[in-house]
Amino acid sequence: MKSNKEAFRDYLQLEKKYSAHTVNAYLKDIVFFETFNKAHFEQDDIDKVNYGQIRSWIVSLVDENISNVSVNRKMASLKAFYKFLLKIKQIEVNPMLKHKALKVPKIIQIPFSEKELVDLMQLVNSPVGFEEIRDKLIVDLFYTTGMRRAELINLMMCNVDLSSSVIKVLGKRNKERLIPILPIIIKQFDSYLSERASIENIVDSGYFFISKKGLKLSESFVYRLINSYFSKVSEKVKKSPHVLRHTFATHLLNNGADLNSVKELLGHSSLASTQVYTHNSLSELKKVYTNAHPRNK
Repeated sequence: MKSNKEAFRDYLQLEKKYSAHTVNAYLKDIVFFETFNKAHFEQDDIDKVNYGQIRSWIVSLVDENISNVSVNRKMASLKAFYKFLLKIKQIEVNPMLKHKALKVPKIIQIPFSEKELVDLMQLVNSPVGFEEIRDKLIVDLFYTTGMRRAELINLMMCNVDLSSSVIKVLGKRNKERLIPILPIIIKQFDSYLSERASIENIVDSGYFFISKKGLKLSESFVYRLINSYFSKVSEKVKKSPHVLRHTFATHLLNNGADLNSVKELLGHSSLASTQVYTHNSLSELKKVYTNAHPRNK
């Protein structure tokens, strides 16, 4: 018979369709709480805890200078676990029922400016060879599609349809979506595929983006690539694939795209997620309004 943890793991994987990374993070948090509970309350079974014990763990984490964001993530894991136990009737009362998340400061992502993108494209205007051509395509693909880093890394050869100018990506919870490719970068795809064909002994042949050794790209490689490129044109502290995704959304909204369209392109399940990106477009709108309104002349 499966343990509650094993059943929870299957539930996250099969019903919720969470990624392996997310499932592992949830289970890791539960194991951490088990360890804490055993050490402080001499209790092996966390199925029978009360909120006071959970609260003690929160206090312990805060005392260890764990950030509120990280604490909230651990509590979200516990909340999901006990909600599951309630659902399968393993407990009668959810100990997390009245829990409230710790307050966290709002972090506003600062996108790259349009000028920074123009400056970068001028610097890498004429890439030569497999790696330069691949790297420029990666930057352009992030900026023109808003795709996530994991979506780009896991993009498959069979899901790139240049004849229809679309790519199919696998997003969060294994949700597929189609993203249009701008005509301006189709030639870059052709150039990359031509160079890719010259790579010998491709190990991970199903993946679209590979290294010169024929291997699937790693998340750390893609992060370093974006950071390195944008360090040439930007003084911003954070320079990452996610900032490029944020830039994609902000520039679309600044240039008149509607929120629902941006939501679909980003693969968000709700408008609330997309509205995070409206801060900077609102600032731009205020600037236009202030400069244009007759009463402000």
